[in-house]
Amino acid sequence: MRLIQNMTTITEYPASEYSAPNRAIKIAVIGGSGVGKTALVVRFLTKRFIGDYERNAGNLYSREVQVDGEQVTIQVQDTPGAQMTDNGTSLLDHVTCSIQWADAVVLVYSVTDRSSFDLIDQLHQLVVRSSGASMPPVILLANKADLLHLRRVDSQQGPILAGNLGCSFYEVSASEDYNQVHGAFHRLCCQLAKQPPPASSSPPTSATGVTEKRRSLLIPRPKSPNMQDLKRRFKQALSAKVRTVTSV
Repeated sequence: MRLIQNMTTITEYPASEYSAPNRAIKIAVIGGSGVGKTALVVRFLTKRFIGDYERNAGNLYSREVQVDGEQVTIQVQDTPGAQMTDNGTSLLDHVTCSIQWADAVVLVYSVTDRSSFDLIDQLHQLVVRSSGASMPPVILLANKADLLHLRRVDSQQGPILAGNLGCSFYEVSASEDYNQVHGAFHRLCCQLAKQPPPASSSPPTSATGVTEKRRSLLIPRPKSPNMQDLKRRFKQALSAKVRTVTSV
């Protein structure tokens, strides 16, 4: 994204090229449009807050941190905003792929946007369907808690919804309180760090041909030629040349 390309404390990796030597903790952040998903991710990883972002196309961010004394790589997948339509929830394939890729999911709504709160239950159902038998840890974040004059979701409704969904709840302000945001993500990372490392999986890809590109990168590299075989071929070629000269 243009507004964070110059940040030296955060690295953005194309999903098809990222690899990390440390254990990776993978988190997908999903929610409606305009709820502050990107602001939360950048706040968590850099301590910085930027009030304006371009529309998110689904970016993967990474940073190496210490979690319970272990050096790990935190990968956070920011996803395009989901929207309500007459036919239900409108979601890009990237969101579903991100859920399947992630070790944990952060559901986000804005306290100033009632429709983003109403969307959470459908997004949680999507997480359940996409995860199959292995349901990842899920937390619910209510963002923009500082905008009291614009509040459209009562402060008690978030904890009630989280209780119904069986997940932890945090009401935060990405713009005003770094500690709130960091605390929510850090507790989730600590929970994941205590679990056995999952089987490796590819970063999420959209339906734009990235998957095919990644597959092409996974073609095994040809083995280096055997040196003894090269010497044998060289001797054969040399002796053939000698025979040709002698016959002349």
